[in-house]
Amino acid sequence: MMRITHLVPPVQKTLAVVLCCTFLGTTSEAQTLQSIQPTKADVPALIRPYFAPQIPGVRLANSPRLAELVRAGKLYLTVQDAIALALENNIDIEVARYNPIIDQSRLERARAGGALPGVPSGSSQASFVQAGQGVAGAQQAAGVSTANRSNNGNNAANATITQVGPVTQTLDPVVQNSNAFTHRTTLEADPVLSGTPTLIGDQRAYTASVQKGFLLGGSATLNYTNSYLQENAASDFLNPQEAPVLSLQLAQPFLQGFGVAVNSRTIVAAQRTLESDPLTFKAQVIAVTANVLNFYYGLVADYEDVRAKQSALDVAKQFLENNKKQVQLGALAPLDVTTADAQVAASEQALIVSQTSLLQQEVQLKNVLSRLGLRDPVLANVQVIPVDRIVVPEKEDLPPLQDLVATALKSRTDIALQKVTYANAETSALGTANGVLPRLQGFATLKQSGQAGAPNPLNPTQLPDPYFVGGLGTALGQVFRRNFPSQSGGAFLSGSMRNRQAQADYGIDQLTLRTTQLQDQKTLNQVVVDVSNYVTALRQARARYEAAVRSRILEEQLLSAEQKKFALGASTPFNVVQQQRDLATAQSAEVAGLVTYSSAQVALQQALGTILEKNNISLEEATNGRVARQSSLPETLPKQP
Repeated sequence: MMRITHLVPPVQKTLAVVLCCTFLGTTSEAQTLQSIQPTKADVPALIRPYFAPQIPGVRLANSPRLAELVRAGKLYLTVQDAIALALENNIDIEVARYNPIIDQSRLERARAGGALPGVPSGSSQASFVQAGQGVAGAQQAAGVSTANRSNNGNNAANATITQVGPVTQTLDPVVQNSNAFTHRTTLEADPVLSGTPTLIGDQRAYTASVQKGFLLGGSATLNYTNSYLQENAASDFLNPQEAPVLSLQLAQPFLQGFGVAVNSRTIVAAQRTLESDPLTFKAQVIAVTANVLNFYYGLVADYEDVRAKQSALDVAKQFLENNKKQVQLGALAPLDVTTADAQVAASEQALIVSQTSLLQQEVQLKNVLSRLGLRDPVLANVQVIPVDRIVVPEKEDLPPLQDLVATALKSRTDIALQKVTYANAETSALGTANGVLPRLQGFATLKQSGQAGAPNPLNPTQLPDPYFVGGLGTALGQVFRRNFPSQSGGAFLSGSMRNRQAQADYGIDQLTLRTTQLQDQKTLNQVVVDVSNYVTALRQARARYEAAVRSRILEEQLLSAEQKKFALGASTPFNVVQQQRDLATAQSAEVAGLVTYSSAQVALQQALGTILEKNNISLEEATNGRVARQSSLPETLPKQP
């Protein structure tokens, strides 16, 4: 005997519940699928968005089922146990479990909006004063300013990023705050306005803004600024003084970039992708199941082939021993022993080739059943013994081809995912269609200003208006009473004279959609061809196997008859050896027929999209990573060759 060693939406809620309530791992390391999801920092909600989520490490421990199936250094496997191990431990399936979590993050990213906000310049804020405030503000208002008083306060709070189609506004509110403190000494070339050749001032600039984009395409920005100024100028009526300003800026496109459908296209596509993740996961489970079945039944066939090769070798050795005895008795020539010995050598070589194929098939099966592969100490040196055998039914009970095609169109995940992909492409094309339009944008600004301060101690004879005497509270009262309101509004229109870029983008997008439609139709047509070919392949594999069985039976009968004739002196050793070779060939053909039939059966189930149902696989258990059915082995375990 030989020994071989080695979304807030319902779908989102469902996915979240399934992924959070799952279990996978060893008894010593009990883990749930919730552990693969990012967790937010345990900090107050106000600052939580600024802490990166915690991403758990990968899980490499196998389920306890694997160790429970090992008996005396051998891993006894039924088909259902092999599938269960793959559902619990296969790395490809584990990777697929991350897809809904990744797509959930992509949806959140899409809901946040498009372009990132700009950052105000600190240097511009440091020299910021309101127009008319103090000497610097008066010079600015009069158009007279020195080089070091440049005011770059207008910053791009929602800078654009170039892409095909309009950029969705930043939908998350953006809060900005900037505080600057400056002490400045300036040599005045003309001291008439300041009254001093050296102007010394302390400035404080406080700026805060809240910006919010909307799916309609517009945005609103609420700005608050306050400039504090104290300087050694006798000409100032108020010194020090506060100058707060509260303004609301509104912008809304009416052609390019207008509409909820255009600006929510990435959100819709991300939502649709998230909802299709169960289909993507199912496709991965189907692929892994097909591999497991092919590897398992391939291993079964290799064991059968090793048994056949071992049987052929035993027959050849027995015939060689008989011939040696006949030579000793003088009944045969020594050359006849050489002929029998050559057959033994050929049988030994065939057995080694079969054993090598078995070992390779065993390695492939182990690799899909464990997260550590052959590095797993449980699998490193165990021999896999398949319990189930390939069963060829007496007849094929297949529905009509039309019904099989209808089943495939209804059940196959690639057809359903193809529809999702096309729907996402149509949604994305809204951007290029809208991008053909010119830009027409309306804008409006509502502003309230205030100013207050103390009488200038450097010029006590110059008394300010009492309405402006006070502190920041006085100035803010003017703002909220709208004592000094300002309004502005307008629109601008821009467009390319030939608009070739947008026209080309739209044309490419639409023509790509047309080719996608044709490819989708080709795929549907191919489904009919695939199902028809796999049905034919299954029937041919069955016929081939049945013919191989009949051939093997006949070769066994011929070998038995030839051996009897040889015992009676009516045959030669060459004829017996030839019949042994023919029988070995017939046995190999029978095993090959078994493998071909099994592969054709798996391929047909995969083409129909029914492989999970045929093998009693629960998609929920696959998602959970834990198969509820307990493994059970027969009382009489099979023997290895």
